[in-house]
Formats: sequence, C-alpha cells, structure tokens
Amino acid sequence: MIRAVLWDFGGVLTTSPFDAFNRFEAERGFPPDFIRSINATNPEHNAWARLESNAISLAEFDTAFEAESSAAGFAIPGRHVIELLSGDLRPAMVDVLVRCKQQFKVACLTNNVRSGQGPGMARSDERAQRIQQVMDLFDLVLESSKEGIRKPNPAFYLRACERLEIQPEEAVFLDDLGINLKPAKALGMTTIKVSGEAQAIAELGKVLQIDFND
Repeated sequence: MIRAVLWDFGGVLTTSPFDAFNRFEAERGFPPDFIRSINATNPEHNAWARLESNAISLAEFDTAFEAESSAAGFAIPGRHVIELLSGDLRPAMVDVLVRCKQQFKVACLTNNVRSGQGPGMARSDERAQRIQQVMDLFDLVLESSKEGIRKPNPAFYLRACERLEIQPEEAVFLDDLGINLKPAKALGMTTIKVSGEAQAIAELGKVLQIDFND
C-alpha cells in the first residue's frame, strides 16, 4: 500500500533545466545536450557530482566544469551552468502535490547546489517566495547539498524512508531522470519517469487510484 509520494524538484515540479541548457547551447553554437554529456561523464566524481554533494565550492565548480567541458571540445565556465538551473513552477503539478498531501506523506528528494535562494535555487526574491510556499507543503525536504550524498545513491532514498517512517515499497517516486529512478525501483519503490506534466499526472493518478481531473 502506498503511504508516501516522493518528488524530485527540478524537471518535475518545475520545468526542466535541460530546456535552458539546450537554449544556451543553441545560442552559442554548442552541440545539443553538450552540458548534459559533461554531467553524465564520470557521474560519481565529476564536478557536478562533487558540487551537488557539497564537496566543492561554487568557485571550484566554476573552474572544474570549465576544465571538463574544455577537454570535451567547448569551454563553458561552471557559473554559466548554475545560472541556467532555476526553472519555472508547474502549477498543475503543484495542485496535484496539494491533493496528495491530503492522503499521503509527501517529500521532496532533490539534488541541488548551494546557489540562489533555498532548495529551488531561486535567482529572485519573488520566485524564492513562490518556491518556498511549495516547499512548505512537504513533510520532508531532502537536499543533496545538505546531506552530503545525492541521487542515485541508494542511501539517499533510504534516508528519506527512515525519516518518513515508511518502507521503500510504500512509496511512489517521481523523477525526470531514469538514472535516479533505477535504484529507487530496486529498493522496492514504485517509480514514474516524468517526461511531461500531463503524462506524469496521469501515471500518478493510476498508481494512487485518484482522478486528478475531478
């Protein structure tokens, strides 16, 4: 029986930062998905992984990411990547979160960095306030930058379950990255890969046996 709904933040409750990456790449003549390819290379120990685990500073990331991207053919300072991270809230997903909170425990499991304001890494006071209103809905917010570990480390998911006082099989987890869903599924969680707002809401409705269109 499902007792908790676990949410990734960026790309699930907000628009995907990958869209911003692609716009940035197109504007500067870089290959599509170049930034993602850098972040996917040596994913446990690259600059991005170390930043999300709070193992390096923003200044160190700026230099390290530029070195990694330069070695791959196009030099991009890490600070430019950080500026692209903060997406726009998806109102329909937030409405579903509110509905879920009425019946289930809800938690946010986010890989983030210590940049901007709050877990959503907002770049303005107004946006930070809107995101904080959403964060206040959660029973638990687990941030990689504070925990020192990150998805897809299984310990990250188990830590969330421990704090929510649930078993993994009692949770459904939504994320836009398959690499983050695989270990959650292996632990026994029901998983939903978010490729779009309507698709995710429909799949979650089936899992929870709730018609979110009511």
